[in-house]
Amino acid sequence: MKSLTPYLMFKDNAREAMEFYKSCFGGTLEVMTFADSPEEMQPPGLKDKNQVMHACLTSGDLILMASDDPTGGPDMGNHIHLSVNCESVGQIDKLFVALSKDGNVIMPLTETFWAKRFGMLVDQYGFHWMLNYPLESK
Repeated sequence: MKSLTPYLMFKDNAREAMEFYKSCFGGTLEVMTFADSPEEMQPPGLKDKNQVMHACLTSGDLILMASDDPTGGPDMGNHIHLSVNCESVGQIDKLFVALSKDGNVIMPLTETFWAKRFGMLVDQYGFHWMLNYPLESK
């Protein structure tokens, strides 16, 4: 596996929060809004396309990711997701099956405009996971 990255979920202030973290840690902040994504990848009922779909702050070895929750905002306990970047299709498939055992699949593994495979689940202990096999992977 490449990395395990905290992924913070916000109600509607992800950009503000990530700008704050950038002022604390320095580094480079990349922000993509829902308006930047293909229409078919936008969640149903999205009210504000200017909300943050994905933000990534990189400062040295520190990586912090975040987005606004298009469903109206996270509840306590589901505002942090664990994001794993996998190194192969086999690895992401195996990990997704293992972590979702007795859990709840939120988004099955699928190809997206940013990844060869991406999926989301809540494991049997209530932890939220995002598994990603990036496009630039070999």
